[in-house]
Amino acid sequence: MKVLVACEFSGTVRDEFISRGHEAISCDLLPTEIEGPHIQGDCIPVIGRGGWDLIIMHPPCTALAASGNRWYAEGSPGYQERLDAIEWTMDLWEMAVNCSSRVCMENPVGVLPMLPAQYIQPWFFGHEEQKKTGLWLKNLPPLMSSEIVATRNQSLHALGPSDDRWKIRSKTFTGIARAMAEQWG
Repeated sequence: MKVLVACEFSGTVRDEFISRGHEAISCDLLPTEIEGPHIQGDCIPVIGRGGWDLIIMHPPCTALAASGNRWYAEGSPGYQERLDAIEWTMDLWEMAVNCSSRVCMENPVGVLPMLPAQYIQPWFFGHEEQKKTGLWLKNLPPLMSSEIVATRNQSLHALGPSDDRWKIRSKTFTGIARAMAEQWG
């Protein structure tokens, strides 16, 4: 199966599919953190090439997340940035569903105008962390929990300010990536 993982610099999801024998490639504006098949650049022309059996997308969530309402809500200086992010993300979704029969888009609880097909938590997949995340799905079944554990950790929420805080918070947990590859691959 030919898999595109758009807006992924970590290589986590890409490598789980590769480990199961799929032809997977990641694409992001940033270089990949783990050596492997990666296109550094805009994902839109890559999606538009077509020929993808599955597209999994992790569009930037900073302006879309409900946790950012303080900075991006109506009347705030970042409101136009939020509106632009909504438009870009919805256009990305439409393009992907027109270029592949199977699509997943991941984003946290936020302000997108359509509801996700399901919400997942890292603790459904073996991680003691809480991070409620929505999955928008086209022709894919909801992810089934693979290893439910107690939540003891909210380290992502407690991260102090830093230049790479957004990067740390945006990475997909390996248990979720593994479940995607096992259940959708």
